[in-house]
Amino acid sequence: MKTKTMPLGLFAEFRNGINYVAADTGDTVKVVGVGDFRDRMKLDSFAALSTITIKGCLSAEDELRDGDLLLVRSNGNKDLIGRCLIIRNPPPGVTFSGFTIRARVDRSVALPEFVALLFQGHAIKNHLLLAGGGNGNIANLNQAMLRELEVPVPAIATQRTMLAVLSTWDAAIEKTERLIAAKERHYAHELSRLISRAQHPHGHIGAFARELSERNRQGNERVLSVTNSRGFVLPEEQFERRVASADLSNYKVVRRGQYAYNPSRINVGSIARLDDWGDGVLSPMYVVFEIDQTKVDSDYFVHWLASHEAQQRIKNSAQGSVRETVAFGDFAAIHFPLPKRERQTRIAAYLSCLRDEVALLERQTNQLRLQKRGLMQKLLTGEWRVPVAEEAVA
Repeated sequence: MKTKTMPLGLFAEFRNGINYVAADTGDTVKVVGVGDFRDRMKLDSFAALSTITIKGCLSAEDELRDGDLLLVRSNGNKDLIGRCLIIRNPPPGVTFSGFTIRARVDRSVALPEFVALLFQGHAIKNHLLLAGGGNGNIANLNQAMLRELEVPVPAIATQRTMLAVLSTWDAAIEKTERLIAAKERHYAHELSRLISRAQHPHGHIGAFARELSERNRQGNERVLSVTNSRGFVLPEEQFERRVASADLSNYKVVRRGQYAYNPSRINVGSIARLDDWGDGVLSPMYVVFEIDQTKVDSDYFVHWLASHEAQQRIKNSAQGSVRETVAFGDFAAIHFPLPKRERQTRIAAYLSCLRDEVALLERQTNQLRLQKRGLMQKLLTGEWRVPVAEEAVA
């Protein structure tokens, strides 16, 4: 039997947040903003929230209560619009910013945790996109859109059972994420121990690296860019549209195994080796280089780039520049830990095993999320039903 649906406005009331202005005297409040949502679904720690003194007293209607839901109303990142955060046991004086909407549900109809779960699903996101004009972009989420939003509302007992079932996946995801964090810390420790703190002899990067400036005379149309979190990406993956000149003939060619960086963003980590494509082209502003692998193991160099030592040396090389850019000459002058080639390979192989463990756990986490999403869809549509204690007694 299909689960009944009803407009969210029948069992929830909404209130927009306020963009508070600091004052010399008045109530001191903590404000939940869009930056506090991140990837979490629940907020139960409030110490790190922004604090501000406002003019006058905080209205009781603007103070958050246990079980309130906050939704992102407006943000430059459209993927954040409609993201939901459940508030748990807030202390007095916690309020919410003007870029959010508070929803307060009638708990005789729906559990706050259940409604928060609904906002994780694609069905509600797609509905909001259509309500926003269907162009794939919601400029703002408003109360009217939320009131008219049709959502599945099974009996309270069924909601509790669904939440209990899905909590098994939540626990598995949380456990795996904690394990990933521990593995990341171990990798960082071993990276520092084996490379940065190992008392290796040093040389300059320029002793084994040379800049390349091959231009795109063959008409390669695979335009790439370099990010600080994902390395080489297609610009349409980063910006959801192709960002490139119509004429690519002056773009720089980069080939598999070569490196590239954005001179104005290398200080925040925008440097990578090309591994996922055979070749591609980059904006002329990029620096492309290769290393002599008879002198330096390329995997060893990749691991060093991830180290705190490398990041600090790169930042230092940008200091004094008007725009904090790092030309290849500056990059080539950076000191680099340079043990014997065989030692580099052994270190790189070990560190690569640690990275592979993290990658495997990340894939496992993604699979758990997909499983949870599929299960949630089946349960919410009523296609799959779970035994409910109250129904069994009846």
